[in-house]
Amino acid sequence: MLLIALGLLALVGSPAVQALTPQQARAIATGDSDDRIAAMQAALAAGDAGLAPLAQALMDDAVKLTPERVLIVRDGQATDAATGQAVAAVPDDAEDPVNNNRIRRALQAALASLKLFSADRGERAQAIAQLRDQADEGLMPLLDKAEAAEPDAALKKQLGLLKAGVLVASPDAAKRLAAAQLLEASDDPNTRSLLLERLATGGESDPAVRAALQEALSSVETRLALGEWLGVLFTGASLGSILLLVALGLAITYGLMGVINMAHGELMMIGAYATFVVQNVFRTYFPGAFDWYVLAAIPLSFLASALVGAALERSVIRWLYGRPLETLLATWGISLMLMQAVRSLFGAQNVPVENPAWLSGGLQVMSNLTLPYNRLAILAFAFIVLGGVALLIAKTRLGLFVRGVTQNRRMASCVGVNTARVDTYAFALGAGIAGLAGCALSQVGNVGPDLGQSYIVDSFMVVVLGGVGQLAGTVVAGLGLGVLNKLLEGWAGAVLAKIMVLVFIVVFIQKRPQGLFAMKGRSAEA
Repeated sequence: MLLIALGLLALVGSPAVQALTPQQARAIATGDSDDRIAAMQAALAAGDAGLAPLAQALMDDAVKLTPERVLIVRDGQATDAATGQAVAAVPDDAEDPVNNNRIRRALQAALASLKLFSADRGERAQAIAQLRDQADEGLMPLLDKAEAAEPDAALKKQLGLLKAGVLVASPDAAKRLAAAQLLEASDDPNTRSLLLERLATGGESDPAVRAALQEALSSVETRLALGEWLGVLFTGASLGSILLLVALGLAITYGLMGVINMAHGELMMIGAYATFVVQNVFRTYFPGAFDWYVLAAIPLSFLASALVGAALERSVIRWLYGRPLETLLATWGISLMLMQAVRSLFGAQNVPVENPAWLSGGLQVMSNLTLPYNRLAILAFAFIVLGGVALLIAKTRLGLFVRGVTQNRRMASCVGVNTARVDTYAFALGAGIAGLAGCALSQVGNVGPDLGQSYIVDSFMVVVLGGVGQLAGTVVAGLGLGVLNKLLEGWAGAVLAKIMVLVFIVVFIQKRPQGLFAMKGRSAEA
């Protein structure tokens, strides 16, 4: 803390480092609350280097008072609060200072004020946030110096709003009016609370200031409402990106191949557990590279789910093409088997999957809107996977074979296409994409045996609503349903929102059975 105080003096241009005098130290440590707070503010304004250790010691109840000195006692060692010199022993008649809640708030404000001049931007931001509820007009000289010295534009703006929040309670009506005009640019919920308090009965008597406060409140509430709406839209887009990832695999297995795969959610679960295993391997054998385990988990989760999908297609599903009811029942039974297998291997409880450091935290857009990095990463990842699938289906030899077998299996077989192999590859591709969805979901939620059950119905709705076999429809339906669901949740609650979305889809399919994007042309086997 002494270094912080020295940095403060350097930044504000003080000609020399000043220590507390014995009289100042005693005035801060004991006496009437108003006098003690005034002494603290005077020491802050003067840049006294001894204030920080004394204030911290008072907060820690590590101060003793003698008739001659104020002592800081730590680990059995006593030092003079004014001179910093060691004291041989604490006298028997030493007393403890009395710190009421008001004094403690003032001490916290003093310590936070010193951090306004820290070299660390995070500490300065934390100090500004702490002072919002603690600063008063006595700290204005220090806040002026901090604002003048602040190199970061965003923090400089916050300091300006902090000063306005202090001056809005000033006895001077002109200062209150200027403060109200400055607060109009705020988007902080604390500012809204402050303005409401000032506008309460008896809070502000001057008509001009009251009108300015009312205008500022309206502006702040508009910004806060915008932040809330943007937050809802982002949350909906985030949910939509997850539905898109889950539904992409179904768009292949159900949309292109016509297989109603009720085990699709469990293939996604396998991808999530593969991520969990990779995480544990990195934690045990490569702890220094732990933050990059996700990059290794992405291909491995795809491979694990694709191999399981290929095995299912070769052993069970290949015998059930063209028999939707039998396929549904068989894949439902397979889903139960996969869930029980996972319970036997990993236990019935959820397993912890930890975000790497670069996916932790969030991007602060507004005071009431933070975009989590893991959600942003999933949004980007979903569109990268979508682009890869679209290129694979449209531009590669495998994609050509899949489209050919889908449109006319007999003709594709006549020209030499191994349709059974293409079926296996296509089903494995859909299963692998489900594994990628599981890898992504492991970064935002719990990983457990029932993971897939939470998304299988929604993903089928996405595929049907978008149009069977249409990737573009899957994108629009996934993002649209995600945003619609979150908008309805804010209005009607989570349960009613689900019901309303389901009713909407049923009505829509009744009116347009082909979905949003109808298949162009017709199948040769229709």
